[in-house]
Amino acid sequence: MRLLLAALAYTLMINLRRLALVGTELQQACTATIRTRLLKIGAAVLRNTRRVRLMLASQHPLRHVFEVAAARLAAVP
Repeated sequence: MRLLLAALAYTLMINLRRLALVGTELQQACTATIRTRLLKIGAAVLRNTRRVRLMLASQHPLRHVFEVAAARLAAVP
């Protein structure tokens, strides 16, 4: 089961790079770099009935990359 979950996580990271990170500075990054620099960040999560909002720090160095990736993933059907 653990191997299956690891393979799924790797596949998700590859697709994240392929779909959302094209044209950014993390376009050629390995999965560990994407995880530590883009996904392992401190954020406040606000949740209500219709949406989930992430409140990122205003001085996060890769905030623009996160916003671009989120917008591209939201547009994918």
